[in-house]
Amino acid sequence: MSSTAPSQQEIVASLPVHLRPFVTVQDPDNQYTARDHAVWRFLMTALTHGLEETAHPVYLEGLARTGIALDHIPSIDEMNACLAKLGWRAVVVDGFIPPAIFMEFQALKVLVIALDMRSVEHLLYTPAPDILHESAGHAPFLIDVDYAEFLQRFGEVGMQAIANQHDHELYEAIRALSIIKEDPGSAAEDVAEAEARLSRLANVDTKPSEAALLTRLHWWTVEYGLVGELEDYRLFGAGLLSSLGESQSCRDDAQVKKIPLTVNAVETPYDITSTQPQLFVTRSCKHMSQILEEFAATMAARRGGAESLQKAIDAGVVCSAEYDSGVQVSGVFSDMICDAVGNVNYLQTRGPTQLAWRGKELYGHSIESHQEGFGSPVGLLKDFSRCLSQYTVDELKAHRIVVGEPVQLEFLSGITVRGRLEDVVRQEHRNLILSFSDCTVTTLDGRVLFQPAWGRYDMTVGGRIASVFGGVADREQYQLYRPLPRTTTPSEEPDAKLMVAYAVLGPGKDAACVVNGAEAQLILACLDEFPREWLLRAEILLAGPDRISNEMVNRARAELDALVEDPQHRRALALVLPETFSI
Repeated sequence: MSSTAPSQQEIVASLPVHLRPFVTVQDPDNQYTARDHAVWRFLMTALTHGLEETAHPVYLEGLARTGIALDHIPSIDEMNACLAKLGWRAVVVDGFIPPAIFMEFQALKVLVIALDMRSVEHLLYTPAPDILHESAGHAPFLIDVDYAEFLQRFGEVGMQAIANQHDHELYEAIRALSIIKEDPGSAAEDVAEAEARLSRLANVDTKPSEAALLTRLHWWTVEYGLVGELEDYRLFGAGLLSSLGESQSCRDDAQVKKIPLTVNAVETPYDITSTQPQLFVTRSCKHMSQILEEFAATMAARRGGAESLQKAIDAGVVCSAEYDSGVQVSGVFSDMICDAVGNVNYLQTRGPTQLAWRGKELYGHSIESHQEGFGSPVGLLKDFSRCLSQYTVDELKAHRIVVGEPVQLEFLSGITVRGRLEDVVRQEHRNLILSFSDCTVTTLDGRVLFQPAWGRYDMTVGGRIASVFGGVADREQYQLYRPLPRTTTPSEEPDAKLMVAYAVLGPGKDAACVVNGAEAQLILACLDEFPREWLLRAEILLAGPDRISNEMVNRARAELDALVEDPQHRRALALVLPETFSI
């Protein structure tokens, strides 16, 4: 490892505190078996051979330049030694993480890589995230500056997208199904139940959220994107590059429609359980960035106002509204009052609410201080020439706004705040929060929004809602997401003899070393004891007659030919063993 490359522990320590619990540490010497490495070796050999003419030219170069070996599962330290030169880092996580957390890592130029390696039973397709898809699929294109900038920017935009309750339920259903399917101890009825739950949620007729639309754009570019022209394209989506079957079948233009990439791609949903009936072709990474910015311009984070706040109310999950003064209110928005021309006059949350300024929680205004919700006017005051946030202390006194004195504030909207001013929170010469005791807040038509019996009234200050975004303002202080433990059946310990056989055949041995004597007898015993272990037979053929006796090679070839009937497996074998195996 390069002396300048940070260790895994150093990278974890450098992350924001709320992200650290999602990261684990890879122990490559003990976490993967010799068979895991054989699965990696088989897949990477098949993929690189199969993608030589179809993947974007950057792909093969990028594998080498991002520390991804073909003959063994890469260590994160190996990858980070290379990624550091590109300004990126990598961390390992245990399976699925919440989409908002994933996007935040990406915005920080941290590549999130699943720790697990797919099993030999799920060689061609894994229902769960795995190290092959995350590393060999995503990392290689980071050597392209335009792609790396696009990926980081996608994370920044994705962090602000408003999700809804349906999105959260769908994520949990996908996560649960992947765990159950990958768990060898799962009962068939458990798998069926998880599939049925996902199907029900996927078929719910609901308007997609910003986050759902952005996820579609991510799917059709980062995961399943094509680059070039409709008649002459190359593969660059990680989902295609890590799938032996779909990387081949997607090129059938009669079966898979090719569509020029526009922002309209967000209108096309996808199904993670089947191959894609259409794919989108982008001209370049810069073109993708243009499409991303076109979508970002429509988001509530950019537009603000009543329409954006209504998105947050409809979402039913924690979002943040930012005033033009920089004050941020984070909670589950439940109501708002608007005037006839669509200006927000009052906002209301329910449940725990955080008040912040420019991404930092304001002292005394954590969710513990606002457990039961929060409400405040928005807008300008009558007879005030500018927003109240911009007035100096002396100017406030001139308008009879003095700490310790009764104060009455009349907004242009007709909302009135009356009470004894107890405190003014100021930052960088701005008035951010005015706190009142014995306070009453009413509308022009007499509706009571707050009354003295409810306690202290904190009024956030700002002329308009400039931005509304998903999640909270200060993620360190109000942590929405926590890692969820994976409950799986403990896997059986792999057979020790079989693992030794794989290790003998693997690249860790001297390639010129002939396998004979006790080692040869061990492999023969494993062939007898594990008659369906097709990958062991493929490894024997890869080692070849220079290391293995002709008798054993011939036996492995014949048994492998009889074992593997699935067309996709046979196609993969033809890519790995072109001289000894045909489709």
